[in-house]
Amino acid sequence: MGYKKIVVGLVLALAMGAMWMCCHSFFNQKASVGIALSRAGDNCKELEKVLARYRENPEDSLKYKAACFLIENMLYYSYPESSQLEDYKQYFVWVKKSSLSPDILSDSIRRKYGELKRSEFVYQKDIWKVDSAYLCHNIDWAFKVWEEQPWGKNVSFDTFCEYVLPYRIGDEGLAYWREMYYRIYNPLLDDLRASDSLDKEDPLVAAKFLFDRLPDRTFRYTGVTPTVFGHVGPVYVQYLSGSCLEVTDFTIYMFRALGIPCTMDFTPMRGKTHAGHSWVACWDKNGETYMSEFPKSPTLVRKNMWCTKEDNAKVYRQMFSLNRRLYSEMAQYKEELYPLWRLPNFMDVTPLYARYYKEELEIPRSCLYEDSLKGKNIIYLCHSARKKWVPVDWTKADTKRLLFRRIKKGATMCLGIYEDEEIHPVSAPFYVDKKTDEIHFYSCSKEKEEVTLFNKYSLDTEELWLRENMLGGVFEGSNVADFAVKDTLFIVHRTPERLFTEVRSWQDKEYRYIRYVGNKGTYSGVAEIVLYAPGDSIPLKGKNMGTPNDSPDNVNRGYEKAFDGKSWTSFEYSKETGGWTGLDLGKPIRVERIVYTPVNRDNGIRQGDEYELFYYDKEWKSLGIRRATSDSLLYRNVPKGALLILCNHTRGIQERIFTYENGTQKWK
Repeated sequence: MGYKKIVVGLVLALAMGAMWMCCHSFFNQKASVGIALSRAGDNCKELEKVLARYRENPEDSLKYKAACFLIENMLYYSYPESSQLEDYKQYFVWVKKSSLSPDILSDSIRRKYGELKRSEFVYQKDIWKVDSAYLCHNIDWAFKVWEEQPWGKNVSFDTFCEYVLPYRIGDEGLAYWREMYYRIYNPLLDDLRASDSLDKEDPLVAAKFLFDRLPDRTFRYTGVTPTVFGHVGPVYVQYLSGSCLEVTDFTIYMFRALGIPCTMDFTPMRGKTHAGHSWVACWDKNGETYMSEFPKSPTLVRKNMWCTKEDNAKVYRQMFSLNRRLYSEMAQYKEELYPLWRLPNFMDVTPLYARYYKEELEIPRSCLYEDSLKGKNIIYLCHSARKKWVPVDWTKADTKRLLFRRIKKGATMCLGIYEDEEIHPVSAPFYVDKKTDEIHFYSCSKEKEEVTLFNKYSLDTEELWLRENMLGGVFEGSNVADFAVKDTLFIVHRTPERLFTEVRSWQDKEYRYIRYVGNKGTYSGVAEIVLYAPGDSIPLKGKNMGTPNDSPDNVNRGYEKAFDGKSWTSFEYSKETGGWTGLDLGKPIRVERIVYTPVNRDNGIRQGDEYELFYYDKEWKSLGIRRATSDSLLYRNVPKGALLILCNHTRGIQERIFTYENGTQKWK
C-alpha cells in the first residue's frame, strides 16, 4: 500500500511539474511577445492583427501559438535593402546560364552595376516591416502542408514551429516563397502519396523521393562572388549556383514548403580549409538525423564522412528561435562578442558528427601567453584561416584552467581573444591526438632545417583526386592519325606529387603523332603536356589534335589546353571515357622525355611568382621572399617543428598551414 502511495505521489508530482513547466513556458512566451510588440513601433498594429485573427477562433489555437513563436523571435532578425545589391544577385543567374568562368562573370557584374556601396545599405528590422498579410500567408501555408501531407502526422508541433514554420532562413529580404515552391515541387510527390508500398508517413522517405525526382540536379559550384553575400533569398537560390550556402538554402525552402522539417547544420570553420561549411539536416519518423549536400540524397549522419574524416572542432544547428540560455550566459560578461555569438540562433550538435571527440577539453591557464588576456573574460577556440584565426567555440577565462566542451579531435587550433574586430592569439597553436587524447602544442625548435616546397595548399582534398585521376593514363605514339596502329610510350603508375612530373619514354622509335588517353572514368583530364626530343631542351611543337568536346559547358576545356603552356588551364573531355589530346609533330620524331601536369587548382609553385614563407612563434614571422624559378622552392634555416604557411604574393588566395616532416609538407 505504501508503494502505491509513493507511485501515485510521484505521478502527481510529475504532472504538477509538467503543468508548471507548461505555464512557465506560456508566461515566458507571453512576456517575450509583449517585449517584441513594444519594440515594433508603428508596425505593432500589424502584428496585433495577426494575434487577434487567430485568437478569435478556438480551432486556430495552434496557429495563435505559432504566431507568438514567430513574433517573439522576429525581434532578432533584420536584412539589408539596396537596389544595387539586388542587381548584384543577377550573378547567380549568370553563373548558371553562362559557360564563362565565375571570375569573368564576377568582374562583369561589377563593371555593369558599379562597385557595391555598402555604406548605402538600409538595414530593416523584421519587427518593423513584417505586416499581417505576409505573416498570415506564411502561417496558413505552413499549416496547410503540415496538415495535408501524410508525413505531417510524424512531425510534432515543436518541430513544426522550429523547422517548418519560419518565414525566413537568415538575412535575406522578405518574400512570398511558400506557394511558389509548393506549386513547382509538390507534384513531384504525387506518386509517393498514391503509393501503397512506400512509407509515405515518414518525412525522410518524402525527402529522398523528392530528391530523386528533381528535374534539375546540376549545381554549378563556385566560391567566387562579386561581393560577400549573406542569404540571397528564395528566388536566386533556385538557379542552383554559388556556394554550399545557396544550395542549402534552396533545399530548405523546398523541403519546408512541402512540410518536410529541416534546418541548416554548419561548422564556422573547417579543420583543413579556410572556409566554413553548411548542409541540410532532416529527420526520419523516429528522430534519426540525416544530412544532405546537394545534389546528394539524405544519408544517415552517423555513417557519413563528417563523423570519420572531417577535423572541424564544432558543428552547430541553426534554429529560428534565439538560444536564450547561451545569449544570457555570454551577455553577463559585458564585453564585445565575436559576431557569431551576438545573437546566437543555434545549438551545439557536435557529438552527432564526431567519432572522436572530447566531452571536456581542459587547457591549463599556464599555456596562455603571459599578460595576453588584456582583462578579457571570454576566450575563443579558433581554427586557422590562412594567417588568421577564426572562432568556433568559447569559454570563460577561469583562474586555473580553460574548459571547452564536446570538441572534435584532430584539427589544429589556437586560443584567442576578440578586440577591435580582430582575433588576437593568446596561446601557441595545438591539436588533440585522436588516439591518445594528449594535447600537442606546436613550438619552434632552435634546430634549423632545409625545406623544399611544392605547394601552398593542401593536396588532401580536391587536389588529391584530380592528381589520382592521372593514374592509368597512357601516352601513345603512332604514325597514323587515327592511332589504328600505336605503341605505348608511358603509363602513369604513380600519383603526381608536384606540378611537373618528368618521365622517359619507353620507346626509342620515331612517331609523328603523340597523344594522351586518360583512364576510364577520369574525363582524360590533363593540364599540360611537354615533349622533348633527345638532347633537346626546347619543347617539340606541332598541331593540336584530339576529341572535340560536344558539350557547351565544356568550351574552356578543349584538347588544345593541354599544349598551351599554361599549367592552370586543362583539357577535360565532356564524357567520363573516350577523350584524348595530342600533337601532330609534322614528321616522325623520337620523343625521349615527357613532362605532364595533372588538372589542378593552381596551388602548385608557379615559375615567376613571388612567394613568402612564414613560421609561427607567437605571431607569423617571415623567412623571406623568393621568386620561383621552377615548380619548387628551397628555404634554409627553417625552425624545425614549426607551423608554417606559404603565401603567393603574385596571385591566388588558397594557402594552408603545414608542418615539414620527413621531407614532406604535412597539411594541418
